[in-house]
Amino acid sequence: MSEVLADQSDAFIEVEQMSVDQLAGAFVMIAGAIGSLLLVIWQSKCHCKMNLCYIFSCERRPPNEEEMKSLKDQAKELKKKNDKNKNKEPEPEPEPEPESAIP
Repeated sequence: MSEVLADQSDAFIEVEQMSVDQLAGAFVMIAGAIGSLLLVIWQSKCHCKMNLCYIFSCERRPPNEEEMKSLKDQAKELKKKNDKNKNKEPEPEPEPEPESAIP
């Protein structure tokens, strides 16, 4: 019986106690990993539904053909507007007035 207990105690790994800053770092790393995963899922082009512990729930669906066409038209309009602004000559800055020495 004692041999079985000795074998089981060798199977466990002892972990040192963590300080508060190490615990905070671990929490931030885990939260960042989960956030990155959710960001990849959210930016994907597939239909997805997320439920976060029944507190937050949302559904994402890709745009249909009509929405895609209107988005392309909006992008073209914005591009034309930006091109017009780039082609405009910048207004010359007024020359600063010379400083007068007050005696």
